[in-house]
Amino acid sequence: MAKLYFYYSAMNAGKSTLLLQSSYNYHERGMRTLIFTPAVDDRFGTGQVSSRIGLSAEAKPFHQTDNLFSHVNEACQATPLHCVLVDESQFLTKQQVRQLTDVCDQLDVPVLAYGLRTDFRGRLFEGSMHLLALADSLVEVKTICHCGRKATMVLRLDTHGTPVKDGAQVQIGGNDRYMSVCRQHFKQGMAHRGAAELPFED
Repeated sequence: MAKLYFYYSAMNAGKSTLLLQSSYNYHERGMRTLIFTPAVDDRFGTGQVSSRIGLSAEAKPFHQTDNLFSHVNEACQATPLHCVLVDESQFLTKQQVRQLTDVCDQLDVPVLAYGLRTDFRGRLFEGSMHLLALADSLVEVKTICHCGRKATMVLRLDTHGTPVKDGAQVQIGGNDRYMSVCRQHFKQGMAHRGAAELPFED
């Protein structure tokens, strides 16, 4: 039976590079893949997955209202599909994660989802929460903090480079807006907040 894989990390760990490499490996063996990317992430153009090292590939943009199972099922009708890959999978909805489990269970097509685990407040994204709960395999993609420790958290920065505590969960940006750090430096970065507003508090 096909499996659902969730590859998670902080930012700038090379998740998109891994996705593109996985897709290439399938193509090299004459197999067909389908790549999804959220329409909201248009940093490199709509319908494009790009990595920091210069790799890129076309992808099918999805909105939160889309039924991913229907898209994959339709794609399977024309010619066999061997793998589905999802970039920035933290932006999936609960329903879409369940649809991806149906892709594995009903269509017998493996799904590889790549995304962030938590947001700039240290809270799980909706898609990540349900992938952590439902995926057959969880794989941590490691990156490092500026101190050399493993980075597991993400800080959002304002125009002065100061960590911010408020705002919408989804705010597209790159190295100019976000920094991957270890838990210790995440807490230190938020230390200007009041005691009642420390990380992990509601």
